[in-house]
Amino acid sequence: MTAMGKPNKFLIGGDGAHPAPPLAAPPPATPAHSDYVSRQKIYPKLARGTFRNVKWAVMAITLGIYYIVPWLRWNRGEGLPDQAILFDFANQRLLFGPIEIWAQEFYYVTGLLVLGALGLFLATSIAGRMWCGYACPQTVWTDLMIAVERFWQGDRNAQLRLDEHGWTFEKIWKKSVTHLSWLLISLATGGAVVFYFRDAPTLGVELLHGTAPGVAYVFLGIFALTTYLLGGWAREQVCIYMCPWPRIQGAMVDRDSLLISYRDLRGEPRGAHKKGTTWDDRGDCIDCTACVAVCPMGIDIRDGSQLECIQCALCIDACNEIMDRVGRPRDLIAYTTIGNLANATSAPREGWRIIRPRTLLYTAMITLVASLMGWSLFNRADFELSVIQDRNPLFVVLSDGGVRNGYTLKIANKIEGARQFKLRFSGVPGLQPKFVEFDGTDPMIEVGPAEVRAVKVFLLLPGDKKKDLKSDADPVKIELDDVANGHTTSRTTTFRSPP
Repeated sequence: MTAMGKPNKFLIGGDGAHPAPPLAAPPPATPAHSDYVSRQKIYPKLARGTFRNVKWAVMAITLGIYYIVPWLRWNRGEGLPDQAILFDFANQRLLFGPIEIWAQEFYYVTGLLVLGALGLFLATSIAGRMWCGYACPQTVWTDLMIAVERFWQGDRNAQLRLDEHGWTFEKIWKKSVTHLSWLLISLATGGAVVFYFRDAPTLGVELLHGTAPGVAYVFLGIFALTTYLLGGWAREQVCIYMCPWPRIQGAMVDRDSLLISYRDLRGEPRGAHKKGTTWDDRGDCIDCTACVAVCPMGIDIRDGSQLECIQCALCIDACNEIMDRVGRPRDLIAYTTIGNLANATSAPREGWRIIRPRTLLYTAMITLVASLMGWSLFNRADFELSVIQDRNPLFVVLSDGGVRNGYTLKIANKIEGARQFKLRFSGVPGLQPKFVEFDGTDPMIEVGPAEVRAVKVFLLLPGDKKKDLKSDADPVKIELDDVANGHTTSRTTTFRSPP
């Protein structure tokens, strides 16, 4: 081939008068290899047994709490929100029964998140992915979506037969009513979320009449869509690819953590078994794959510990049912520890040790964080002062040689009653406060109930007092006094001046 890609006539066996025969057509291109495969839909079979019943109970309790809590009432007094749990963003506060958490106290929310993470670490160190298998929102809603799908389309075999055939009338109406049910569940889920951010009965009426704020409809739609997609369509894909916890939880478990495992020493060699034949020289596993059929992740627990396994224990129920039928002992698949599996042939069983260094450490950390939060919560002041110093410009040099700094003071009144406050300034001799909204240097500042009031103040230092400054950023103490009871809070800032 030439540089231009045309056949060269001067090839071996060819000349100008007798050019070489044309080149053979290249073979058809083979499709490029892909590292990605299409999702194979999983058709989990309905399991029956202890752990399936536990999952039904957990689903009912968690969904009940989620949907009912916004409608619970808590009397805080006349004219105040009476919703027990309310994320009152309009007034920059969170209401949890008798507890109010203001925007300035967001560290309490951080503390709750830390407690949640430590609680998850503790649960994982004790019993693996117990949270994932029973109480994770993705698991709960996926379980609900699967139950609805099973109600309309039948169990595993019926769904497989339905999907194998073309779009018959039966398939169309069963699929349609399934997705309609998913959408209704998703709308209820999104609706429950927005009820936490506004008085639930009021918002419910507004949503029905089309008079709710636009943001309520936007977030209702967002949460409804994500519930429909993640719970109805993505399902196990969320746990495998989107959730980071499967990749983290391995660091939380040890040889004493309770995990779902297949006892291969008892089950192998596996194989079909006919009634009346001996069990000698073979294992208890009859290779029925019942454990695989019920698994919502579509894995085979007999292959060992796997990232996809959410420890839901449905495989235990399925295997126990088969063991009962063939007359063998239960718990071929069971909750056990890595240590017990390792010692199955070499030493006695170690049992299950809950109290060990790892669990004691997590428990101590939970106790410490909870104690600090509780102490802080019950000893916090019912009013607060925050100081924001002007940055542009940092200071202003006046015509008489004096210096002026500007500050915005935010006074938070955390009780449901109006209060009066006074401000005091110290640290730099000769400072003269000048308030933008008030007359005089010592005004009475009134702050309404559960309100944050911003006060603009300038601190002036006359030119003849500049010699008393020790640096170009001297500390200034600002004190806020409650006139009624004399309680005080303070903040320290700086007074800027030319170097």
